[in-house]
Amino acid sequence: MTGTTELAELIEALPPGCVITDPDGMAGYRWDRARDPGAGVPLAVVRATSTEDVQAVMRYAAAHHVPVVPRGAGTGLSGGASAVEGCIVLSTERMRRIEVDPATRTCVVEPGLLNAEVKGAVAEHGLWYPPDPSSYEICSIGGNIATNAGGLCCVKYGVTTDYVLGLTVVLADGTAVELGGPRLKDVAGLSLTKLFVGSEGTLGVITRVVLRLLPQPRPPHTLVASFPSLAAATSTVVAVTRAMRPSMLELMDRASINAVEDHARMGLDRDAEALLVIQSDESPSTAAEEVARIAATCEQNGASEVFATDDPAEGASFVAARRMVIPAVERRGSLLLEDVGVPVPQLGALVDGIARIAAEREVEIPVIAHAGDGNTHPLVVFDPTDAAHTARAEAAYDEIMRLAIGLGGTITGEHGVGRLKRPWLGDYLGPDALALNRRIKAALDPDGILNPGALL
Repeated sequence: MTGTTELAELIEALPPGCVITDPDGMAGYRWDRARDPGAGVPLAVVRATSTEDVQAVMRYAAAHHVPVVPRGAGTGLSGGASAVEGCIVLSTERMRRIEVDPATRTCVVEPGLLNAEVKGAVAEHGLWYPPDPSSYEICSIGGNIATNAGGLCCVKYGVTTDYVLGLTVVLADGTAVELGGPRLKDVAGLSLTKLFVGSEGTLGVITRVVLRLLPQPRPPHTLVASFPSLAAATSTVVAVTRAMRPSMLELMDRASINAVEDHARMGLDRDAEALLVIQSDESPSTAAEEVARIAATCEQNGASEVFATDDPAEGASFVAARRMVIPAVERRGSLLLEDVGVPVPQLGALVDGIARIAAEREVEIPVIAHAGDGNTHPLVVFDPTDAAHTARAEAAYDEIMRLAIGLGGTITGEHGVGRLKRPWLGDYLGPDALALNRRIKAALDPDGILNPGALL
């Protein structure tokens, strides 16, 4: 391990102001939003400005065997950007260029741009970048690609990997490779572009991205349905997805509804056990027909109230309520954030099981879900000053992971494994698939310097 006095070589290789070694300046780079209690203290933070800067960092790290933790906006929820002791935190926050090509419906983006900034830039050309995590206003494109982020519209439009056509990636030895490009069809060679999407900074550092874009969607029609039970709501989800393909299908349980009401007083039904927020962005006549069919399905499954609107602003207010659940629940205590997903027909069994675990462990676990694709976010609330309460919360977290695996689901649908979910990865993948993952990691990063402790 190199010492601070030996950083002169790295500092000289980079533009002025890129390297931070002051402890106070580095403090904000130790954690991502998961607040991993095991986060270490970096040797240095580098705020890169170009692919060449990233190459210089990786060459230095490889020569001195220094671990490197790539970092975007720091909004990750699995500890994937937590610093490890003596590492270089490599931040891409200053890499913010974008070029939009309306002719090919693509844009070339550097990883530091926020998801919302990409959406805004391409909207000026009548185009749309669909992936929309709830944190889209504060999360970076680089982080989205590192975790293969999804969001509220992925039930119809897919997740990040469906929009990544090309990448520039800096490998562990400092080599920069160009993968893919602005082509909708390209099957020459192995699908290496897709290999790096979702790799959480463990195989290389992404410095440039070619994204596929779509025409701007039509203003959506929105339906909001309240249910007297979670079972009625999840049965509705299964029925809707079997027959239709809405552009959004989100679920909030009673605890999350009330957390939002406590926070924002939006007029949601506090007595409902579940709320579904559903949208259709088809043509106006088709959307109206689809929403009417969805409303009938909700009523057939016991909805206590169904409200529909074609007013975009009115619909957006309900979507905003769904997006604010996590910050609203955070006001109740510290969170262990789950990200488990199951096949849609198993959604009811999953949420029922989570409710049972919450009761048995005596912890509050509000549940929100991208219900249309079976991806749930149970939010385990706990008091970190109460050791017994913390232990019960951690036990509940473990049991939810194992419940999802037992239902044929996954331990993470879009947040990534990071460091916090790594203990369950082997049980989910199985020994052979885990070994194959590790062989690929070893081939690309033989010294294990790229984001050690994360994912694999």
